[in-house]
Amino acid sequence: AAMSRKPGTFLVDSLTRSVKHFNKSEVECLIKLFDTLVARSKTHFAGAGFDRLVFRDTLYSAFGMTDDVVLDRVFSTFDRRNSGRITVVDWVEGLAVLLRGTLEEKMKYCFKVYDLNGDGYISREEMFQMLKNSLLIQPADEEPDEGIKDLVEIALKKMDHDHDGKLSFEDFEKAVRDESLLLEAFGPCLPDIK
Repeated sequence: AAMSRKPGTFLVDSLTRSVKHFNKSEVECLIKLFDTLVARSKTHFAGAGFDRLVFRDTLYSAFGMTDDVVLDRVFSTFDRRNSGRITVVDWVEGLAVLLRGTLEEKMKYCFKVYDLNGDGYISREEMFQMLKNSLLIQPADEEPDEGIKDLVEIALKKMDHDHDGKLSFEDFEKAVRDESLLLEAFGPCLPDIK
């Protein structure tokens, strides 16, 4: 019960030191929100974290994120241990990048979201999958897949600096540094500025 009133000093101090983007009172607020989400999740994690469903609902209500594939990938970037739950450390550290991360941190985060199989590259197939999910396809479009394939080829032409047919992090980083709008080239995975 004491934890729900005021987060533990050690945890707050530790997270404030490790996560440079939030001050002590912000970390306290994020821990309180985490506790609320854990209470809402009603899972077997017994206070150790909350699951994918609560995470998705939270990102939807807080940031308007709706794309299922993107939400699952964002969950995976937060859940670095692949445990199926978000711990308080995952929560605070993940939000630090999502909300206040440097360009470098956001590039690494977005790249990880788009690298669906975690092999260190964004392939044509992964670009296609992400774009197919994030674009609004009009019913009148005869061949929506063809249009998406064309977009993939345009993205590769613009971003694939070593011309190997896939994007390494180096390719992605160079493209984003040249044109910051390419940060979310394959789908909205960051909250709006507001």
